[in-house]
Amino acid sequence: MSALYFDSASTTPVDADVVAEMIDALRAGLGNPSATGHSYGRAAAQRVESCRRQIADEFGCEPDEVIFTSGATEADNLALAGVAHAHADKGRHLIVSAIEHRAVLACAEQLERDGFAVTRVKPDANGVVAPAAIAAAIRPDTLLISLMHTNNEIGVIQPIEAVAELAAEAGVLFHVDAAQAVGKFEIDLGALPIDLLTASAHKLHGPQGIGCLILRNRRLLKLAPLMQGGAHEYGLRPGTLPVHQIIGFASALRKAARQRAHDLAQVTAVRARLLDTLSVEADPDVVVQGAAAPQRSPYILGLSFPGLSSDALINQLDGQVAIASGSACSSGALEPSYVLRAMGVDDPLLYGAVRVSFDRTHSIEQAEEAARRIAAAVRIRQLMQESG
Repeated sequence: MSALYFDSASTTPVDADVVAEMIDALRAGLGNPSATGHSYGRAAAQRVESCRRQIADEFGCEPDEVIFTSGATEADNLALAGVAHAHADKGRHLIVSAIEHRAVLACAEQLERDGFAVTRVKPDANGVVAPAAIAAAIRPDTLLISLMHTNNEIGVIQPIEAVAELAAEAGVLFHVDAAQAVGKFEIDLGALPIDLLTASAHKLHGPQGIGCLILRNRRLLKLAPLMQGGAHEYGLRPGTLPVHQIIGFASALRKAARQRAHDLAQVTAVRARLLDTLSVEADPDVVVQGAAAPQRSPYILGLSFPGLSSDALINQLDGQVAIASGSACSSGALEPSYVLRAMGVDDPLLYGAVRVSFDRTHSIEQAEEAARRIAAAVRIRQLMQESG
């Protein structure tokens, strides 16, 4: 029995066209893009700047506002710590939601140790962070608000537009972790007053190890770099740029944008079929987390099986279906999902939470088979628990 992969929120398979472009770039023998004193370096620099323009076009920003990083985690840290340390003379308070990615929450904890104050705004029972709750947390010394676009555990889409407007009115910088949204949903920074935005290639069928931080008004909005070194990336991110990965990032983003509507419709149908099949095959008490939220991404499905340990279920599924226990970054940990706990989810559902996530490579047939295997694993674990 071949395994079915439904952990796309963790990482997506790299698109074949993206792989081909990266291989071509590696075979071309491009030089170091910083070594522009010779043709090899200039050729590499030209490829990087071409990719930077392509990425900027997708977001409606300027090319020099695209800062390449190793991925979303580094971009999140550069956004929060970069703003905090560069503008500490203007304020020492930041606002984050209690259900942000660990990269944001861990950085916020470090900033507290560095003497900054952080307010963590909780979501409602559906996983939505109310703009009014964020507005109430703003203080005269607030520097930054950080709110993810799409939650990586339950797929709830946050009211980014409303929060962007209130942040702009308050004169507070606004950061959005859009790792689970870029390529899947249109994000126009020309229309939204978002100051900093995080993206990652491997969430949209690009290579791992490359992402970016979009920094609007880069010439005016100063950041403190996380590392010291050369003047790469306008002095914000030292280190030789990985040209082939940047090419892969731009290629993946172009393709995702080109077929966004098609992919969204396909994934929506696949997700619906998996849920329909699961509702027939599995225990009727299966719960969809965040089901009543106004906006949800079809790419991520958070499920809870009351009274059933998610780790036990995943172990039972080993070799059959690859899914995650809550956040992929906390898989294998004994702690239950901090996202669901912040939502006020009770223990019987909290400890039985799993995440099924989708991408454009999934078919209706795969969704049906995955649902049947998950339902069978649930029944086996329930029988094992009943028999003691």
